[in-house]
Amino acid sequence: MNNYTNKSKARRYVANVSILGVTQAHLRNPYIVAWWSAAFPGFGHLLLAKSFRGFLFIILEVIINTQAHINMGIIYTFVGEFDLVHQVLDARWLILYLPIYFFIIWDSYRTTVDLNFYYILADWEQLRIHTSNIGAFDIEFLDKRKPFMAAIASLFVPGLGQLYLNRLIVAIIILFFTISFLYLSNFLSSLTLLFAGELQQANKVLHIEWFLYLPSIYGFAVFDAYINAVENNKLFAKEQRFFLKDNYQHPNFQILKNQMME
Repeated sequence: MNNYTNKSKARRYVANVSILGVTQAHLRNPYIVAWWSAAFPGFGHLLLAKSFRGFLFIILEVIINTQAHINMGIIYTFVGEFDLVHQVLDARWLILYLPIYFFIIWDSYRTTVDLNFYYILADWEQLRIHTSNIGAFDIEFLDKRKPFMAAIASLFVPGLGQLYLNRLIVAIIILFFTISFLYLSNFLSSLTLLFAGELQQANKVLHIEWFLYLPSIYGFAVFDAYINAVENNKLFAKEQRFFLKDNYQHPNFQILKNQMME
């Protein structure tokens, strides 16, 4: 029987191909996911394909961080102006920030552990997946991608690597925040002045509080694009192996056969 059309009997799915892209479960290191949540709350959940929750946590991070002036406190700490740190921080928002921050880290770690167990059970079922989806707005299909190209695309503009991998929702989220942070920080204007040799003017127009968000989002976009390209290729190879086995392998074929020793 061809299991490619037998999706209704499955308990767990390892991947799904829709017009919004390819979403899959795979083994992840909980500490890596938790680290990204610590670096920028919400990124860990985007790694887990928890797009709505990740978007919500990013919004909370930006709002509370801005109101509490945490980034400015970090800047003054780096330059040794500890008196200004106490002046700039808003204790009311900071107290609200801390429990939310640690909850996001814990939740990303817990969710990763649960998803790893889920993936092991789903992979054990060896359910065949549909490799394409044709809709009125888009055509999506599972194929191999180059991890290096995905990383390079995200390095130029965060979100482009995710578009290359057909991860539409995550790509839109990353592009939205990248454009917002670039605009609010005046980074491109500052970079133009820097190239023109106007160093003091470049420092003057740069809004450093918003600029501090950019390194995290660039680093995450590159990491996420590369990792998902690798996992996408693994999924493609696994689906191709199942297809060849179901349709071309003789049912009695065995690579190894145990024999009883007499």
